[in-house]
Amino acid sequence: MPPVSTLLTAVAFDPAAVALALAAAVLYGVGLRSARRRGEHWPLWRVLCFYTFGIAAYLVFTCAFTGAFGRELRWAFTLKLAMLFFVLPPLAGLGRPLGLARAALNDRGRTRLDAVMASRPLRILGNAFIAPILGLAFFLTFLTPLLNTYRADPLVSGVLSVAVPVLGFLLALPITEAEGFQRTSSFIMLEFVYVFIELLADAVPGIALRLNDTVLDGVTQWSAGAPGWFPSPIRDQQLAGDLLWFIAEVVDLPLIILMFVRFSRSDRREARSFDELSDDEMDALTEAHLRRRGQAADE
Repeated sequence: MPPVSTLLTAVAFDPAAVALALAAAVLYGVGLRSARRRGEHWPLWRVLCFYTFGIAAYLVFTCAFTGAFGRELRWAFTLKLAMLFFVLPPLAGLGRPLGLARAALNDRGRTRLDAVMASRPLRILGNAFIAPILGLAFFLTFLTPLLNTYRADPLVSGVLSVAVPVLGFLLALPITEAEGFQRTSSFIMLEFVYVFIELLADAVPGIALRLNDTVLDGVTQWSAGAPGWFPSPIRDQQLAGDLLWFIAEVVDLPLIILMFVRFSRSDRREARSFDELSDDEMDALTEAHLRRRGQAADE
């Protein structure tokens, strides 16, 4: 393991990450100011979540030790991307930037925002069936020589530093900004069951990295001048597998809790909507449901 002094002092400037962090911080600040002018008081704890778990933590993982040594060490690079994809987006989402945007925008702006959120691409990404597939597909590429390309190519590494957290944030929106992605309670229950299946799927890339006895990305030696505390290449790969496996599994536990909360809210909302119906409206709804069932049976 690296010396504590190296962990605390290693720095690598990532211009793409700094640009993204600066843009997000400024936009969130502008949103806070606009919302305040409209009489909306945004909770302080949400602001702290966004700037601490979102901006500050993002810069730590991209520009501190994991950013500085991610080019050489597989485990440092894997830790960085796993945190950017699985952990930081839902934590930053507690700041509810989408909800803040709704509070800050005028009616026309909110209409445009709702139209964007209702678009087909975001509705697809807002589906809990898609997130595990994308995450699994991406981290499975760590079992190929692409992992070395990700680490060694500065352009590719910079693109990933921006694309991975943005994608993770979009996938986390249905949980952190649930009012923008209304689902029926039955659909949420189906998603809930699927998450348990995902618990097993998430472990596949990490287990494969951990248990494989060959260096999968083809780089079997360190470059000249590598620090003495570097593990062997195969041990480096195993550590990357341990971290990916651990992070991917642990992050599903709060996700399951949040989905259960979301299901409870949706169920209460549906129950309220039925309670507000008159007897005639309820009879008409029941008759329409029975008619559809009869038509489906005839077909």
